[in-house]
Amino acid sequence: MSGKRILTVAQKAVSHIKKGDPLLAPLSFDEEVIFSEGELVQVVTPVGQFLGEAYLAKQNKGIGWIYSWEQGESFDYEFFLEQFKRAKSVRKSLLHSKSTDTFRLFNAEGDGIPGLTIDYYAGYAVFSWYSEGIYLYKEDIVSAFREVFPAVKGVYEKRRYHQDDEDASGFIYGEKAPSPHYVKENNVLFATYLDEGWMTGIFLDQRHVRLDLMSTYAPGKTVLNTFSYTGAFSVAAAMGGAAHTTSVDVANRSLEKTREQFEINGLSPEDHRIHVMDVFDYIQYAKRKDMKFDVIVVDPPSFARTKKRTFSVLKDYSAMVEDLIDISSDKGMFILSSNAATYKRKKFRSDLEKAFRNKGIDYSIVKEYGLPEDFTTVKANAASNYLKVFVVQKH
Repeated sequence: MSGKRILTVAQKAVSHIKKGDPLLAPLSFDEEVIFSEGELVQVVTPVGQFLGEAYLAKQNKGIGWIYSWEQGESFDYEFFLEQFKRAKSVRKSLLHSKSTDTFRLFNAEGDGIPGLTIDYYAGYAVFSWYSEGIYLYKEDIVSAFREVFPAVKGVYEKRRYHQDDEDASGFIYGEKAPSPHYVKENNVLFATYLDEGWMTGIFLDQRHVRLDLMSTYAPGKTVLNTFSYTGAFSVAAAMGGAAHTTSVDVANRSLEKTREQFEINGLSPEDHRIHVMDVFDYIQYAKRKDMKFDVIVVDPPSFARTKKRTFSVLKDYSAMVEDLIDISSDKGMFILSSNAATYKRKKFRSDLEKAFRNKGIDYSIVKEYGLPEDFTTVKANAASNYLKVFVVQKH
């Protein structure tokens, strides 16, 4: 492309890029890179060997992405069209599923357009833009999407590089979704809200975990769902025949949202417990009451701050599991999850095992989950495969 700037990466970054890692970080270069958001550049080695075509944009992962390994490839409507066609072809089974109509339709660098994800909610789509740089290509991206996915009735967007939640969400085209908009996952209904800030009401990356909770782990059991958000794990457990569920989340909205999820599935919220309460305070309360749970689900935010305490998965997960062991039944099962990309799988597993060792409890890891198949990843970029879930059985 005439006029495109050539950027030389540091020698230490060459091997990562050649392995297929598309992320360009500040440390990928020997000197600070000054750039305009969305600027297209060509990336080369210190000896001038072509590595990739890239766009530059500031986001939490770095300062840019290689979008193509083919020299001279444009970042335009035709390029986006091909990426969407490919993404659609690998999701044929989900697009025609009778039991599930909500999933990740397009997953950023895993599907060929870094910095953009698209989630599907029963006929509607939600675009998430992760940098101002990728947002500058919105017109061509949306046009290509409409060409490939004409059946999508309406599209919303989340500008996740914005700090202000109120300005983060918007409507792009088509007809607006009802509010709430009911979607189906493994034949369980969930109420979603596509235009209410950053969140919609369900985290789609836990689909397989919820299915196994419903079909295998929960039937006949008492289930504690910590950091429960809108109660998706609780509802899945109840639909699978759990004897009882308890949902705990500090957010005031969690009570109303969780009740709603039970009700739309024909379940009475009164048959279950929903606490608006700090999870750590609840654990101490449960200890005092000598409460025990057969299955404990833990899917915390990477970082959280309340009036009483600050929680970080990197520092506090292991100690939290030790506390939860005290309120588990004799053969209790734990579904332990983290979506923090900085919390590496090896460290996460080590922290979990440390908790059980410190309590003198025998255990076994009965299953491990990563991202579902619709959350396509780039193998060379470990951060893109962020989800880690271990199912641990207490003996």
